[in-house]
Amino acid sequence: MRDLLSNPWPWYVAGPLIGLIVPLLLLVGRKRFGISTSLQHACAAAVPCSLEYFTYDWRRDGTWLFTFVLGVIAGGFVAATVLADPDGFIQISAATRTDLAALGLTDLSGLVPREVFSWGSLLTLPGLAMIVGGGFLVGFGARYAGGCTSGHAITGLAEFQSASLVAVIGFFIGGLCSTYFILPLLL
Repeated sequence: MRDLLSNPWPWYVAGPLIGLIVPLLLLVGRKRFGISTSLQHACAAAVPCSLEYFTYDWRRDGTWLFTFVLGVIAGGFVAATVLADPDGFIQISAATRTDLAALGLTDLSGLVPREVFSWGSLLTLPGLAMIVGGGFLVGFGARYAGGCTSGHAITGLAEFQSASLVAVIGFFIGGLCSTYFILPLLL
C-alpha cells in the first residue's frame, strides 16, 4: 500500500479521478472548488463585519471546503512523515537540477531550495520578493480572478465557463513569465 501511495500514478488513472470531482460536486449540489475560496469563507466566519463581500451564509459552502482544506493539510502531513523517503531524497530530474544550478541554487535537499525559502533568506531582497511579494500576488490574483488554478482549471473549465478559460490562460502566462523573466532577475 505504501508503494501505491508514494509513487506517481499514471495519467490514465489520476486524470479521470481528478475529472470525476466535477460531476461528484454537481451531484452533491456544490459548484465551487478550490483552496482560495475557503480563505474567503474563513474571513466571513472569523471576522463578522458589515462589508458586503463577507455578509453571506458561509456555512452553506464553507463547511465542506474547510473539511477539504483540513484533508489537504492532513494529506500533506502524512506524505511528509509516513510516506517520505527515509533517506530524505527528493527526486528531481537532471535537467531541472542543471537549470537550478545555472540560477545559483545548489541546496536541493528539501522540497524547496533552502537558498530561497528559509528564514535567513526572507531578510534578503530576493527572498522578500519571492516569499512575501509572491504570496501577496498569488492571493490577490486568486481572489481577483474569482478563484485559484484548481478551481478554474478543474471546475470552471469543466462547466465551460469562459471566465475560467481566460483565468487559466492568465495563470499559465504568469507562470511562464515568472519562470523565464522574473526568477532569473531575482536569483
